Amino acid sequence: MSQPEALRHLLNAVAKGKLSPDVALDKLKYLTYEPVDDFARIDHHRTLRTGFPEVIWGPGKTPEQIARIMEVMRRNTPVVMATRIEPQVYEQLRDMVPGLHYYELARICAVQGRNETPYPYPTGVTNPGLIGVLSAGTADLPVAEEAAVTAELCGFQVKRLWDVGVAGIHRLLSHREAIAEADVLIVAAGMEGALPSVVAGLANCPVIAVPTSIGYGASFNGLAALLSMLNSCAAGVGVVNIDNGFGAAILAGQILRTARRLRE
Repeated sequence: MSQPEALRHLLNAVAKGKLSPDVALDKLKYLTYEPVDDFARIDHHRTLRTGFPEVIWGPGKTPEQIARIMEVMRRNTPVVMATRIEPQVYEQLRDMVPGLHYYELARICAVQGRNETPYPYPTGVTNPGLIGVLSAGTADLPVAEEAAVTAELCGFQVKRLWDVGVAGIHRLLSHREAIAEADVLIVAAGMEGALPSVVAGLANCPVIAVPTSIGYGASFNGLAALLSMLNSCAAGVGVVNIDNGFGAAILAGQILRTARRLRE
């Protein structure tokens, strides 16, 4: 059965009273995708299933493919994001995608959907809760900023605390109030990856640790930090993959969305 035929069958079942609207909505979550030429299939209903829209992974795609996917996605998505976009790729994309915005440090391209509000944050703060994003050092900022921008584009309020690593612990301790105010904390650190454990010892909320590929040779491009975070003695620390600021932001958003659903 094709996508249009399946949708028609579903709507007829609701119209005849054979299927409740709630059951139909649940089935609809797994129904629709849209082919883009011969290289992509856009999952338009991912927001219905997971709460967040599909996001474009930039590496490995040509600028032409990214631009084509963005143009298709923006018809149905409030904001379309593409991650890990290098400046030279953005230079080509901006001529192909009207209204494209580039967050250079985060390496994220984003374009608003049709008839949405303007940038810098097209969705505004539409979700409750505060996400705190901390970086151990300035070199960790690209990963931390990827997390911060992703969270903001998804409609969350973000508080940034940069360069508060354990080599100067007083810098972190001077922000104890900001740490206490956050509902979820994302902590990006390279080298030995100690900062998330320290933060978790101060915080009363979930801590999402993001190892970064920053450090000397024995850091093994972030593997040392990853293992340190996985072996944290502090409770309440979850760990995402090396340099995965995007994944940390989505996990933080899911935590806050689940908390809201439980309250409701």
